Amino acid sequence: MNNGQKVAIVTGASQGIGAGLVKGFLRIGYRVVATSRSITQSPDDRVLAIPGDIADWSTGEKVIGAAMKQFGRIDTLVNNAGIFLSKPFTELTRADFDDAMRVNLVGSFRITQLAVEQMNPRNSGHVVSITTSLVDHARSAVPAALAAITKGALNALTRSLAIEHAARGIRVNAVSPGVVDTPMHAKEHHSTLAQLHPLGRLAQVDDVVAAVLYLEAATFVTGEILHVDGGQSAGH
Repeated sequence: MNNGQKVAIVTGASQGIGAGLVKGFLRIGYRVVATSRSITQSPDDRVLAIPGDIADWSTGEKVIGAAMKQFGRIDTLVNNAGIFLSKPFTELTRADFDDAMRVNLVGSFRITQLAVEQMNPRNSGHVVSITTSLVDHARSAVPAALAAITKGALNALTRSLAIEHAARGIRVNAVSPGVVDTPMHAKEHHSTLAQLHPLGRLAQVDDVVAAVLYLEAATFVTGEILHVDGGQSAGH
């Protein structure tokens, strides 16, 4: 079915930023394909929920296939699924490395390949990846080698794909948040984490959603890494 209504795919959609993105895209009139390991079907017929682990190469194929079968088009992909592990570099294990690579990078790579493949014939589409400001502004108090490797790779991929596909009308951007108030961060750590941002507070989910929706509407913006970090990447 393709009735002209735009369709967005959101990974990591069951909670936090992902759940906020689903609501945000519905608010602007999109239909949404939502995927995560724990996703459950929504009563809203504008939402198609596809359970799956993005780290599994086949999940991207399942999600893209279901989106095309149900809605007949893909306009936007938001690579939101990710894990964050703050651990001293020398204490990171092979399992830590493999998990971060598979969830943060490999899964996003594959679903992006498949989404862009569907966007190419229409000469239109948008890919947004959620990365982190720690890629550009390392903090000794927050060891984040795996985030730097994996999310930094997504930043690089964003710029590369933006140029490769610009002539086809497909835009590729990233949103680079600071620390966001989600279930990932225990409340007792919020006051300490807030000090990472010159604005002195954590980002809210709506701050990140607003940035993604800005990029969605900003049709002359591509290859952009948009920092939503309360000034963290500018300095302290």
